[in-house]
Amino acid sequence: MLGGGFALATFIGRWRDTKDIDFYIHPRDRARAVSALTRAGFSDYFERLPYDRKWIHRSVRADVIVDLIWSMANQRAQVDDTWFSRAGEAKIRDQQLLVLPREEFMWCKLYILQRDHCDWTDVFNLLYERGPELDWQHLIARLEDDTPLLRALLTVYGWLCPRRVQLLPPSLWDALKMQPYRAATVRERPGRFRSTQTRRPGCERDRIRLLDTRDWFTALMPEGVPLAV
Repeated sequence: MLGGGFALATFIGRWRDTKDIDFYIHPRDRARAVSALTRAGFSDYFERLPYDRKWIHRSVRADVIVDLIWSMANQRAQVDDTWFSRAGEAKIRDQQLLVLPREEFMWCKLYILQRDHCDWTDVFNLLYERGPELDWQHLIARLEDDTPLLRALLTVYGWLCPRRVQLLPPSLWDALKMQPYRAATVRERPGRFRSTQTRRPGCERDRIRLLDTRDWFTALMPEGVPLAV
């Protein structure tokens, strides 16, 4: 089941450069999947760069890196049958592949908030493009006691896109017992980024650029241009 940057591209219709290919597998299939990669000429990446083997197997052949993932890195959850029953599909090089469900994609990304790496930018792009379509009740059920993470993410998203966030369903706010971020009059701050106009409506360029000046957010970018991060 395809994950990572390839999965994101199927969700938002825009490519983000990636150093590897992520495949999510059931824990019971771990040995079989590793064996298949070995037969295909891949070797364990651990010899080049040690990694945590509790949740991932990294393999390499020439300059191609393939990750087999059966658990979250923090051990919060393992891949289960529901991930596969809810998976989407995509065709890549004439091969029909399962794609990680959008809600499970978001669930995994919510926890990646580290000093040197944060995956919330991927989630903001998913929210912008597909937010109203997500199965929010399923995601909330998955999160259980970790819903404060989702509240925090939605608060930041509302600050970035105060009009776009209004498109999310009222049932979401009711379930989280919170109010959506309300758009206010935006005063242009002095400095480089003065325009609040974006390629598509609903977001504040000035605020988006405060987080990262690179082209990371789909709302600001022309069609067909890949994401920078």
